[in-house]
Amino acid sequence: MTVGAAVAATALAGCGGSPKVGTAALVDGDRITVTSLSQTVRDWRVQFRKDPRANDLRANPGNPAPQIAGDSDSDLRGALTLLINFDVADEVAHRAGVTVTGSEVDTALGVLNRRGGAESITLASGLPRDRTRDLARMFATQIAVMRKFGGDPADPLNPATQQAGQRWEELFRTTADRMNIEINPRYGTYDPDKVEVGPVRYRLSSPDSGTRGA
Repeated sequence: MTVGAAVAATALAGCGGSPKVGTAALVDGDRITVTSLSQTVRDWRVQFRKDPRANDLRANPGNPAPQIAGDSDSDLRGALTLLINFDVADEVAHRAGVTVTGSEVDTALGVLNRRGGAESITLASGLPRDRTRDLARMFATQIAVMRKFGGDPADPLNPATQQAGQRWEELFRTTADRMNIEINPRYGTYDPDKVEVGPVRYRLSSPDSGTRGA
C-alpha cells in the first residue's frame, strides 16, 4: 500500500462516521475486518495455485466466475466485492419477498458443479473453497428472484427470462445503492452502479485549478 493510501486509511479510521481501525468495510452495520479479509485472500492464493481447473476458468473470458484481475490490490478488492455482494444479495431477496432455502442452495451447488466444479468456480471468482456455499447461495438467490419476476433460468433465451435477468440486475444495483456500505479507503470505494469495489483514486494538486483527478 502506498503512503498516500495509508494516510487516507488512517484519516478514515479517525472519523466519527467512518469504519473504525481494523475495519475493511461496513455493510449496514455488519463489519468485515481487515484481518478476516487478508486471511481470506491468503487462503485463496494457496488454494488457487493448486487448482488447475480454477486457473483455466479464471483465464477463460467465458467462464461462469466473475473476472477479477490478478494483482495483489485487485485480489483484495475482488474478495471484498464478493463478501459485500453476498450481503447485498440477501437484501435483494428480502426486498423481492423471496426466501432461499437450503435445498435451493444445494441445487445451485449442483449446477455449479456441472459447470466446472463449484469449488473451482469459487476459487476462480477470487475466494477460498470455504466460501463455496456462500457463492452458491448468491446464485440460488438470483435464480429465485428471476423466477419471481417470471423468468426461467433453464431457458436463458426466453425473452421473459432475459427481462427477469435485467430486473434482477436493476434491483441489485438499487439495493446496493440504498444500503449503507462504507469502505476503508485503503481498498478503494464501492460503486453501486458497477456493484464492485473500485481502485483507490488519488487527487493531485494543479496550479491552475487547485485539484484535479489523478
